[in-house]
Amino acid sequence: MASILLQVGFGLVALVLFNMLLVSKRRNRGKAHGEVEPPEATGRWPIIGHLLLLGGKQPIMRTLGALADKYGSAFVLWVGVHRTLVISSAELARECFTTHDKVLASRPRSTAGKHLGSDYALFAFSSYGPYWREVRKVVVSNLLSSQQVDLLKRVRSTEIDFCIKELHKLWAKNGKAPVAVEMKQYFRDLALNNVARAICGKRYFGSGVVEDAKDVQKFHRAIAGLFYLGGIFVLSDAVPSLEWLDIGGHVASMKNNIKELDSIISVWLEEHRQRRLAGEKPTDPDFIDVLLSVVETTQFPDYDSEIVMKTTSWALILAGSDTTFITLTWALSLLMNNRHVLKKAQEELDGVVGKDRNVDGSDMKNLPYLQAITKETLRLYPAAPLSVPHQATEDCTIGGYHVPAGTRILTNLWKIQRDPRHWAEPDAFRPERFLTTHAEVDMKGKHFELIPFGSGRRMCPGASFALEVINLTLARLLHGFDIETPAGAPVDLTEDLGISLPKATPVEVLVSPRLPSNLYL
Repeated sequence: MASILLQVGFGLVALVLFNMLLVSKRRNRGKAHGEVEPPEATGRWPIIGHLLLLGGKQPIMRTLGALADKYGSAFVLWVGVHRTLVISSAELARECFTTHDKVLASRPRSTAGKHLGSDYALFAFSSYGPYWREVRKVVVSNLLSSQQVDLLKRVRSTEIDFCIKELHKLWAKNGKAPVAVEMKQYFRDLALNNVARAICGKRYFGSGVVEDAKDVQKFHRAIAGLFYLGGIFVLSDAVPSLEWLDIGGHVASMKNNIKELDSIISVWLEEHRQRRLAGEKPTDPDFIDVLLSVVETTQFPDYDSEIVMKTTSWALILAGSDTTFITLTWALSLLMNNRHVLKKAQEELDGVVGKDRNVDGSDMKNLPYLQAITKETLRLYPAAPLSVPHQATEDCTIGGYHVPAGTRILTNLWKIQRDPRHWAEPDAFRPERFLTTHAEVDMKGKHFELIPFGSGRRMCPGASFALEVINLTLARLLHGFDIETPAGAPVDLTEDLGISLPKATPVEVLVSPRLPSNLYL
């Protein structure tokens, strides 16, 4: 034991000295070349850097936003031994994801990328290069192409329809009186079922599940672990020399979690292969059907096709469900606290759709106010308030500041989207701004004051899929039900801690149908 402590002590001393030498060299090199260095936040400690600044009781994007108010829209933080440039303005985001998009397209190494991502095979964690480009092409051109998203329209519609009918059944069982429903869990189940059906054609959450009970329990456990471990802070990501200690046991947990996920998706793949061998043609081809066809004619550098299919499925589960459930939860919460907006949305729905049929995906183009509600929700509460870190592969200049190769880039989307220079009353929920002053602003990564899905090469490829689910779910819910809060109380808008931005508390509402009964059958 004593020898281990001695080794750790010597290692930490060596790390401090090396870190001090590295910083000194960088500063001297910058001064020698007349380069301007970005401001650095005070309070940096040896080894841990600014970690103490980031460990408070408020969400990290608010902490970083307050630091931006103090140091400017580009400043340096040290996350352990890693130099990190924090970007907090639309102008600098534009520079990063246009001028320097290729230089900043890589990802830093991480514990999650190594263990949950099967040694960086999961393309969201992969470095920029031939492998990432090939997988990205498969995802964009095949899995999430407009044609495939359109093919899955019936799946999305039937899943949303099922959930709407379940709400109506709860109301009927309650003596046809307004029934209390906790919508945060409701939205999570809906989002996970939507993405599971899109990937493998199965439902695992809520009522009406037909899968084996043990398989359902196993999937629930694996998904809960994936979400938790994918967003947890691992100390060795900040101080890599401590990786061997596995402080907190996170590496062991990740290895166990990925084994369980691997076994689940192996079953999915085998079931799909058996159906193909039997000559069965699916009515609604899911992502695995598409993947099995694509890998027959595609060579992936560095990884075999089995790993690519599994990790791509994990990525779609993570990205496809988190954004949907978080956004729907915030949208409903904001509507409950802004009843005039809810009333206007229902008036739009009644005017366009009427009350003798249900909303359909084809109605969306005629519901600009409803779409504005989604935009305004994502502006105020982006599901991922901070971009996934990028890493500079070459020296570059951002905002007039020298950025050496190896620097990590973190974009505070939450701060950018509440910038008073671009948004009047930036903290207010005002969907009408997207019909007037910001009517031309979209979320496709070109209007840098609103980039909840990112921008550039690393932009989220599933944005269109997520928005279709969000808009149709919200439309069906608002069109189908009158919604109140118990005793008319306002909804608590406390944000949870973590790298995503879920609401901290449940959302309990009272629902009662507002359409003829035959539309819920």
